[in-house]
Amino acid sequence: MFGAMTTADEVLQGVDLSGRRVLVTGASAGVGLETARVLVAHGAHVVGTARDCARLRAATAPWAEDRSTGSFRSVELDLASLASVRACADALSKAGEPFDVVIANAGVMAVPEGTTADGFETQFGTNHIGHAVLVNGIAGLLEPGGRVVMVSSAGHRGADVDLDDPNFERTAYDPLTAYRRSKTATILFAVEFDRRHRAAGVRATAVHPGAVLTDTTRKLIEAQPSAASAFAWKTVAQGAATSLWAGFVAPSDDIGGRYCEDCHVAEVNDDPAASSGVRSYALDPERASALWLKTEQMVGKPGIVAAALDETIAKGG
Repeated sequence: MFGAMTTADEVLQGVDLSGRRVLVTGASAGVGLETARVLVAHGAHVVGTARDCARLRAATAPWAEDRSTGSFRSVELDLASLASVRACADALSKAGEPFDVVIANAGVMAVPEGTTADGFETQFGTNHIGHAVLVNGIAGLLEPGGRVVMVSSAGHRGADVDLDDPNFERTAYDPLTAYRRSKTATILFAVEFDRRHRAAGVRATAVHPGAVLTDTTRKLIEAQPSAASAFAWKTVAQGAATSLWAGFVAPSDDIGGRYCEDCHVAEVNDDPAASSGVRSYALDPERASALWLKTEQMVGKPGIVAAALDETIAKGG
């Protein structure tokens, strides 16, 4: 009943989210802002993150103060700094309020070569490592029935992760290749998180929002005009739809450990010419486990997942 042109409002039409608590990263613009707006309109209590909370509050002001619906509050989070990520996770954990759904929406795309505050390649460090540490840091707040929605991209079809050289220390840097690797990592994280947490009733999935016209993609089009004709562009309202479908509408057993696009679970498709579907390497459980362990090594926190899972089980999950 839903498809590529479905909007976020249409996905949640008739759905009452009163009392549901949702974390949305990257909520100050684009798809993240629209995701937060629609959730609040349907009664959810939303915590939105951004590097610049003043910008976030300004962007959400037109609807965030409408007390006839849900509620919204902002939290500072810079995914390119593990100190910021851990401070955010610690603050949320200290508050002790559970989340029904986490939508890991924030990210960077095709940026020039650089590193995060902790020395990771910028896109891998921001899109994958930052979210991995955040989600694991608040995993104990996800109660049975909870879901994690990792926003990935069809760009994953262009490159698998390189576990031997995640920071491009021995590989010539290419902005799009780095982006594609980071988005494959996002899917693999969802696969392994789902495997580790589904027994406790918490599921994870990855989604492709579509090719959405945002400030980021407009800049890319300006730099590469030929790219404009390569995609069927979506509005932000359409781009937010699949995250909300996977988080609140689709059966959890259908989306757990899978990759979704256009409000449905995508089929595995390894045809290089395919314009839809998910690459098999992005759903490979052994690859997902290896990336998980590599990530723990990189952030210097072996066993962080086990600790989070123990906490979830202790709560009766």
